[in-house]
Amino acid sequence: MDLNICLMNDSFPPTIDGVANAVVNYAKHITLSHGKCVVATPEYPGVTDDYPFPVVRYPSLDTTQLTGYRAGNPLAPETIERLRRMDCNLIHSHCPVASTVLARALRDASGIPIVFTYHTKFDIDIAKAVRSRLVQQAAIDLLVANVSACDEVWVVSEGAGENLRSLGYEGDYLVMPNGVDLDRGEASPAAVQALSAEWSLPGDVPVFLFLGRMMWYKGLRIILDGLKRYRDAGHDFRMVFVGDGQDRAEVEAYAESLGLSDVCRFTGAVHERETVRAWYCRADLLLFPSTFDTNGLVVREAAACGLGSVLVRGSCAAEGVTDGRNGILIDENAESLAAVLSAEGMGVETFRAVGRHAMDELYLSWADSVANAAERYQIVLERQQRGELKIKRNAAVHGFYHLQDTMRETAGAMKEAAANVRGTAATMRDTAVGTIRETAGEVHTAAVSQLIRELGKAQEYLERYL
Repeated sequence: MDLNICLMNDSFPPTIDGVANAVVNYAKHITLSHGKCVVATPEYPGVTDDYPFPVVRYPSLDTTQLTGYRAGNPLAPETIERLRRMDCNLIHSHCPVASTVLARALRDASGIPIVFTYHTKFDIDIAKAVRSRLVQQAAIDLLVANVSACDEVWVVSEGAGENLRSLGYEGDYLVMPNGVDLDRGEASPAAVQALSAEWSLPGDVPVFLFLGRMMWYKGLRIILDGLKRYRDAGHDFRMVFVGDGQDRAEVEAYAESLGLSDVCRFTGAVHERETVRAWYCRADLLLFPSTFDTNGLVVREAAACGLGSVLVRGSCAAEGVTDGRNGILIDENAESLAAVLSAEGMGVETFRAVGRHAMDELYLSWADSVANAAERYQIVLERQQRGELKIKRNAAVHGFYHLQDTMRETAGAMKEAAANVRGTAATMRDTAVGTIRETAGEVHTAAVSQLIRELGKAQEYLERYL
């Protein structure tokens, strides 16, 4: 059967993250080798989509300060109708919230099945973006309800599946690993030398690399604390952080507080893929002690370039890694990282041997990954033709409305609490002012006036922010 796939995700260029990169590569390889596709994603001001496949942008709000992403409106009728007219025969959603709400609405309108891929530990992202436990749980409930409503569920690793189970998902899933868009091979010597010159990287000390979002939950504190211990033991090195994120300023400040500023380099985000390859080829070891990531694409990207990785034992990123052969495993703490780097026999030659085995044993291309997906799409479509898929109807937006109701109730409770606080503050101010005025004969008039003004400012602050 000819494939015409509707890919959906809440992030897409110019927003860059691992899932956005996955969707771009799905779309490219489906279009190149397996049929047709369209990508549905929130609109982004000023963006021109120049791809060999159509991109349908739907209305969105700017929530980048809160989450780092724009929030799309998955219930826009014109978007659903536009996608319906594109005659897709399968939806593949890569985000369990807004995109899957849209996927369910489109399925309700067209009758085509939904495949869903669980890429990342959304409970951690939700907890970081929303403080209210009530709203957090409502968002997780919506996530699980959306995933459970899909016709087939994929996860990018066994660890991702375990995380999804921990949120309350009870259905089946298949492990379908993501690939990488870097071919096996090294960057040109000139490109590598250019990075060394630009970032003052000497050739006689090991260079360690982190590449990804600059977020504490990526294990960045373990890296810095471990390297502090490593340096205190008398070792020289350079540490390069490639990437950007909400915690970057804090990470740089922490590196400075540890006295590591002279050996750390912070490049910011790098989008040019050949420059990324050059960084993998310039480094001697990738440090990636993250237990957040469910797939660790950077580990396979590094492997494509012959670079080995230091990973946390038992993490999703460490699946398929044999310690000391195609990767180096540590416990999830700085002491373990420092101990491994300082161990007898550890050095550039050992790191290079590990990298060679990683290239041979861990690498998976996007071409192969999407080919596997295309085979599975056909199986889902055959099951649909045989009537084996029990598509849920008329419930596409129930969970979304439930989340809205919960957020509305929470906002109302917070407003009521704020009103109580403001009333209490006003009473306290009036009582304090009255008491002060009664005893003003014993206190300098100017001091009393200043105190009253300060109390007034305090009440004004409460009025403004509560």
